[in-house]
Amino acid sequence: MTVFGRRLLLAVDAKGYGRAGALLQGQYQEAIPRLLGEAAEAAGFDRSAWERQFAGDSEFAVLPEGASEPALVDTFMRALDAGLRAFNSTRLREAWLELRAAVHFGSVSPGANGFIGKAPVEIGRILDSRPLRAALAGAEDACLAVAVSSTVFNDVVREAYTAIRVKEFREVRIEAKEHSGRAWIWVPGHDVHLLDLEGAERTTAEPPGPGAEPGPGRGEGPGSGGRQEAAPAGDVVVQQFTGTVHATGGVFGISK
Repeated sequence: MTVFGRRLLLAVDAKGYGRAGALLQGQYQEAIPRLLGEAAEAAGFDRSAWERQFAGDSEFAVLPEGASEPALVDTFMRALDAGLRAFNSTRLREAWLELRAAVHFGSVSPGANGFIGKAPVEIGRILDSRPLRAALAGAEDACLAVAVSSTVFNDVVREAYTAIRVKEFREVRIEAKEHSGRAWIWVPGHDVHLLDLEGAERTTAEPPGPGAEPGPGRGEGPGSGGRQEAAPAGDVVVQQFTGTVHATGGVFGISK
């Protein structure tokens, strides 16, 4: 087996691909490699020299020896974000292409069915981590959320080899299966420190407008026939029931 040694690694994955229809999935599959290629060209990379592994809505790449880490973290990601924004500019919001990206530097070797080693596992855990997913979901109008490993952050970002300031990244804990470690997240154009990285992914559904009746999942269960109206602190809270309620042993009111 030929060992690559220590190499620069990139992994990307599209948000919401599994929920998309066949037409949209096809558009994503066409756009992802094209946008990655354009970003690579802008950053001065020869993408034909990358060892790549595809999976429809994702790509894992091992860059050649000597590939610039600062260029991948900074120039490449800025170009990728710009490309995504251009792609999405004429599309409905629910059809946007949004990507998570992870960057790592470590040992990797080719295997019988892909790449093997600790580094590919680690970058995979970072890419699929809840904090990175929540960052992309929680940043309004974000097209890209980037996570870098401790190695890349300490050697590249902290040493000021990029134009991205240290304070633009947010340190997070990654706990997934057999991997436990730390990563740093950056969302271009957003303050990642203001995001709820424990939150669930946002949906395309709009929140109910003022005065809207709550529906299932928003304070009123199916068939309950009830509604609870919250008022500012100090005011009266009214519970109104318009149907038959069976609540043997139930208690209604507010406990302080």
